[in-house]
Amino acid sequence: MESTHKILILDDDADWLELCREIFSRLPSRPEIRTATASSRALGLLDSEPFRLLICDLKMPRMDGLQVLSVVRRRFPGLRTIVLSGLEDEEFRSRAYALGVDLFWLKSDMQQDSKMFLDCIESLLGRDSDGGFRGIQSKGLMDIIQMECLSRSSTVLRITRGPLVAKLWFQEGELFDAEVEGARGEAAFRRILAWKSGTFENLPAEPDRERTITRPINALLLESAQAMDENANPATETQFFDASHRKLTWKLSLLTREGAEFVISAPPEGHGEPEAFGVQASDQLAGWTRNSLEIARRLGETIEAGPLSHIAANGMEKQLTVLAHGKKSFLVGWPLAADANQLLEQSKKLVASWDS
Repeated sequence: MESTHKILILDDDADWLELCREIFSRLPSRPEIRTATASSRALGLLDSEPFRLLICDLKMPRMDGLQVLSVVRRRFPGLRTIVLSGLEDEEFRSRAYALGVDLFWLKSDMQQDSKMFLDCIESLLGRDSDGGFRGIQSKGLMDIIQMECLSRSSTVLRITRGPLVAKLWFQEGELFDAEVEGARGEAAFRRILAWKSGTFENLPAEPDRERTITRPINALLLESAQAMDENANPATETQFFDASHRKLTWKLSLLTREGAEFVISAPPEGHGEPEAFGVQASDQLAGWTRNSLEIARRLGETIEAGPLSHIAANGMEKQLTVLAHGKKSFLVGWPLAADANQLLEQSKKLVASWDS
């Protein structure tokens, strides 16, 4: 039977450690959680027991987090590391990544988006693999890029694979530029997406960077995904070209072809996880989608109008269609410029193909 992984959390705040214990108890793999309030104690535990992951604060008395990470780098090169800090300082972030940490998170961000944080931890606890990107190892580079766009980030994503270094520039969630090995723009972006593994880090935004990429990110990702599928050798196909990757290609294709901006697919509550594509906060939006259709059903009964087939709404930035297909509820977002008279039929067509 496979042994349970161990996580060591180092922080001089005992109350924070208890909060971490409560949050980490939600991890699907149920790892064993150990804690330490002093750097010397943490290093002693690492010497005496095998740990999979170290999560440490930076600001601590006597021996700070960066010093601990420096020691860990030399003595435990296989140990995966996360910095979880209250210090929002780019210099500390850069120094931590220079020491080889897998991930740098602010404590406030961890509390606000604990689900994504736990997803990152779960992937770091996963099996050893040459595939994926350190920091979010179960994710491909396409997923990482989409997360930056969906969160409307302004950042520079620095990606390293051996001696190769690439950069992607984002401004308010839009991909502006890419650069690698002397190439720039879309050509560089396509080359970067072919990488199957590496490490990444977020650097400060460069708002004055000249824009070389103007096409929408979904169109670029779809084009690159299709090209990689065509070039994949079935005999040596890697984890990168698995069912998940093909599903990603299919969803991108549907959104691009139909012209929708996002889709939320919500199964009945308690019957699986909602799926979001092109938008964040899927749990909240899935709940809103289910509730909206239930209210519409009750309204139809109250006014004796029969079952209401859908809900259409216009916002300041998007048009929305809410409808059911099979046992699932769907929320589809459309651009304001889309023809409102065609949206219902387009939405029906899209959701009918979504799980096919």
